[in-house]
Parts: sequence; structure tokens; C-alpha cells
Amino acid sequence: MKLSYTNVNGYLIPNLTYKSGEQMEQLGKYGFLRRDYLKNHRNSTYQVMLLQDTIGEHLLEVDKAAREREEVILKQLEEKEPLPDKAADQMAWHRFFG
Repeated sequence: MKLSYTNVNGYLIPNLTYKSGEQMEQLGKYGFLRRDYLKNHRNSTYQVMLLQDTIGEHLLEVDKAAREREEVILKQLEEKEPLPDKAADQMAWHRFFG
């Protein structure tokens, strides 16, 4: 993490940035959702993780776990109720994805 400061009314406020921009490039939907949740509802935890430079790793971990769980759930749903054949039954397909 690089520390630079901004002068606000005589106080030096640190400008916090992520150490590794490449971690943010790898981040998916669920990682960004987790980041927003931490920033908006657990700000002190977010700030500590940012200062300790553990936020990027945490967000990638959450994103990976959520995507794996999503795949499991989708497979279970498809086993329970298979998707209709688009060519054979276009109306059923449209009900699913319409």
C-alpha cells in the first residue's frame, strides 16, 4: 500500500489505495459486492483490512467461494428441474428465460 496524504483543513488525511491493482482486476461480481458491504456496513473492519493490506486477498477468496457455491446450486437446480429443449419446446424455453 502506498501512503500519500491530502491536507484537509490543516489535517493530513491518508489517501489509501490497494497495493496490487491486479487483484482488483481479477475481482468478480461477488468480490465487489463484499467490498461494498464492508465499506457501507462494516467500515472499521474494511479500514483495518485496507491498512493491513489483506483486503484484496479477502475479496478474491470471497469471490471464488461464492462462484463455486453458485455453480453447485445451479447444478442442483438443473438436476431437480432440467432445462427445456429450445428447439422442441420454445414456449417452455421462453417461460424460463423470457
